[in-house]
Amino acid sequence: MGNNYTSGSGMSGNSSSFVSRREMRATNTTGALPVISTGRTYASSFDIEELIASLHELFALDRQTASQQDSTRCGICYMHFSVSSLVYREEEGFYVCKNCERTLGKQKLPMLRRQQKQQ
Repeated sequence: MGNNYTSGSGMSGNSSSFVSRREMRATNTTGALPVISTGRTYASSFDIEELIASLHELFALDRQTASQQDSTRCGICYMHFSVSSLVYREEEGFYVCKNCERTLGKQKLPMLRRQQKQQ
């Protein structure tokens, strides 16, 4: 069986060879997942700081654009753009920026809620 449990009457036999099931579960490592090395090195804190700074700039620009009267969000990436730079997809009912439009191509993407079309 591979553990220290002896079959038979349990406690009436040699008690030093008897190990409770609870102790076996607590010390048995067969249930543990093996440590897998992916070979990847993770980004240094400097890279993460650059990413955070980049995102901070992007969101500051987005807030600035959002404060303009003629701006609305892209229905895909949710970034704000001027309405004149967005395309309204009538069938799906949302605005899409140039980058998202290029990515979507002719693919249809139904939305739960339609964006109101700006005049």
